[in-house]
Amino acid sequence: MDLWQPDTGETLLTRTPIMFATGAAAPVSGMRWFRDTYRADIQNELEGWPEGPTYTARSAGSSTARALVKGAVVGIGLAIGAFLSMHGGNIAGTSTSNAGTNVPDNPADEVHDFPVMWAAPGTIARTLPWQLDPGRSSAQRYRTHAVITDRRLVIVGFDYVKGAEDFIHDDFLWEIPRTSIQTVELRNFKRGQDTRIVFSDGSWCRLSSPTSAGRERLTRYLIEPLDFIPLEQLTPAQRKTAETFAAAQAADAQTPFVKRNPCGCFRIEVVAPSTTAATFGHPGRNSLMDDNGTEIPITEYHPQDFLT
Repeated sequence: MDLWQPDTGETLLTRTPIMFATGAAAPVSGMRWFRDTYRADIQNELEGWPEGPTYTARSAGSSTARALVKGAVVGIGLAIGAFLSMHGGNIAGTSTSNAGTNVPDNPADEVHDFPVMWAAPGTIARTLPWQLDPGRSSAQRYRTHAVITDRRLVIVGFDYVKGAEDFIHDDFLWEIPRTSIQTVELRNFKRGQDTRIVFSDGSWCRLSSPTSAGRERLTRYLIEPLDFIPLEQLTPAQRKTAETFAAAQAADAQTPFVKRNPCGCFRIEVVAPSTTAATFGHPGRNSLMDDNGTEIPITEYHPQDFLT
């Protein structure tokens, strides 16, 4: 692996796959647009971008027909699932939780249109790399990851070889200081995997992660304050637990991050760059301890102790 690394004195917090989001509502399903503040298409104005696909939102009639067909397919699937369940069958891979919702946050931007870039001329969002666009850069051949540090948000890309999760040779694509990020907003319509990042100049982008866990890694340390507790401020027992947990990870594990959760438990997280995978980014290694420095089993976690 040839991973992008932060500067000396800069702390790597997390890394996760990202791309521009894709519409899910019937009129805009499979589509995305790049807009100025007058809702005009600007993809041909973006400097250095290769030509990409153009989309037209579906009419109400075709959207209804599409929804009916999709509903029929889902209904057949549910019927088959019920039949298998009644006859002792097992369906693997069924998710038991979903952050998504059928209620749009903003119908204008999620049902009738689906901008993934909203940017006046000369604004930050227009500088984003074209490799984030699935319509221009296929994930079957190329992947893009977000890297979060205590100083900046970085986007890197690399050629993807299916099945070779550790074959990563990063190209640096883009960066922005954390001070240029105004807000980070979760967008849960349909899949529950999208994020809207609003920059300090009012421009914004809508990004997607392949899983809700990936979105959590993207947003956690852009939303949460970076109020890690220095190891020397922990009790001897707490520090020993944190350092023991870090020592059990990969050889390049960083100094553990320790934060106090709202419930009073202490979250320990360790980043080891060598464990980065092409498909899922850095997995994050986490544990939980109480005031006495005793590790808490997952069966005793409070709801707010879970990271996703």
